[in-house]
Amino acid sequence: QPGLMSMDPKTGHVKAWVGGMNYRHFQYDHVKQGKRQVGSTFKPFVYATAIDQLHLSPCDTLPKQQITIEAEKFGNPKPWTAKNSDGEYEGFVTLRYALANSVNTVTARLMDKVGPQPVADMAKNLGIDSNIPAVPAIALGTPDISVYEMVAAYSTFANQGVYNKPVMVTRIEDKNGTVLYQFVPESRDVLSEEVAYTTVKLMEGVTVEGSGARLRRTWMPDSGVYTEIITGYPYGFENPIAGKTGTTQNQSDGWFMGMVPN
Repeated sequence: QPGLMSMDPKTGHVKAWVGGMNYRHFQYDHVKQGKRQVGSTFKPFVYATAIDQLHLSPCDTLPKQQITIEAEKFGNPKPWTAKNSDGEYEGFVTLRYALANSVNTVTARLMDKVGPQPVADMAKNLGIDSNIPAVPAIALGTPDISVYEMVAAYSTFANQGVYNKPVMVTRIEDKNGTVLYQFVPESRDVLSEEVAYTTVKLMEGVTVEGSGARLRRTWMPDSGVYTEIITGYPYGFENPIAGKTGTTQNQSDGWFMGMVPN
């Protein structure tokens, strides 16, 4: 069941809204009505909070080793330990590499430094109205959030830290041209321009050397794995793309949030 939304970050104007596979058979909107676990697409909110509070840069390094946030430190009833999907915990990695390759232990380490409440507050300020419990596990994307909320939140990074509420209808006129309704833009400053820029730079790594690099691949175009499963492969994009992938347990949900300069 797919859902897609695209908007202009500078104006909030919604350019595309695909609520599902086929409205005749599935009259359920997967953009705003449906909410799903967001997985690793939540991580940029953690990174942005850490960049804001700790003044980190994409080149700063952190250890991959596991970290346990002890019980009750942030109101979490039990100790919480993040695991990496590849089981690797050796050495140090840059923040850019860690986000590009979704290294869970680094995100957990950032969460331990800033605490879950500031991250939950960041998500709220970015326009996410869904419930975000202030517990460490949100670092790995346990909350259920709509595509609508996530697109608006990511647009804030693309729009130099200014949030614009998505808008579908700008005005309504009657047959004589009399304006019956005029949309009033809703915007607010959420992040400094520097934090927004740094977060976008981190997310550029996702499509260059990370989990979203398939967007740039051109090899094995006739491979059954690609031709049967992935529409439009090979993409072979060369333009700048920032974004983040997200996958939840048992591959139940798959996300890609993406943005381009234009």
